[in-house]
Amino acid sequence: MTANQPPARSSNPASKKSHGRSIKQQRGHLTYNALVNTGFKLLEKKDLEKISVAELAREAGYSVGAFYARFHSKDEFFDALIEQHLRIRTDTLIDLYSNIPLASLVPDLIENMANYYWEHRQFWRTVLLKSAREPAFWEPFRDHFLASTQRFIDRLYQETGRPLTEKEEANIYFAFQVVLSTINNSFYNQAGPIIMGQKLFIEELIRTFSLVSDCDNVIKKQA
Repeated sequence: MTANQPPARSSNPASKKSHGRSIKQQRGHLTYNALVNTGFKLLEKKDLEKISVAELAREAGYSVGAFYARFHSKDEFFDALIEQHLRIRTDTLIDLYSNIPLASLVPDLIENMANYYWEHRQFWRTVLLKSAREPAFWEPFRDHFLASTQRFIDRLYQETGRPLTEKEEANIYFAFQVVLSTINNSFYNQAGPIIMGQKLFIEELIRTFSLVSDCDNVIKKQA
């Protein structure tokens, strides 16, 4: 993309693939969704490896047979959790970028990110550990974060009435990279003294993003 063109909207990575066996009846979709939602709840209590198919089915109110009617394996089930995660995060961020006033966009965005990953920390830790073992596993998440960054740039383009320069875009991409890396690192190493889950952690993330992205100066440069 050149500096004299408006940013192009990236595709939704969550829409590229659907996981699980083919489901044709509405009842089948209800069971599928119940299993996936239960999976997220159980992941906040224990690691994926410690969750049996029998426990998952029981907690969702279904049989083991109902699970295998929709998923070939627990690995495929985890892929379904990832698909839902990407869909939820994409929809949430589109809503934020569309409806939040510009003045509060950065703090609201960073707070939303930090709170979501903290609330789903066991799920996200599982994603990070699997990505460390299988680098290709991270690709849909990278696509998601790149698309999210592009939407943020789109919003600034709409507000300023001008395309951002290459340097301005680079600053914003790096700001998102710094925030995500800080969040991810907190799942590997709670080094402190400011740790994930604290209000000060979010405040410092907001301050860091604002400094690195230099958004205030970008917004001042109207067309």
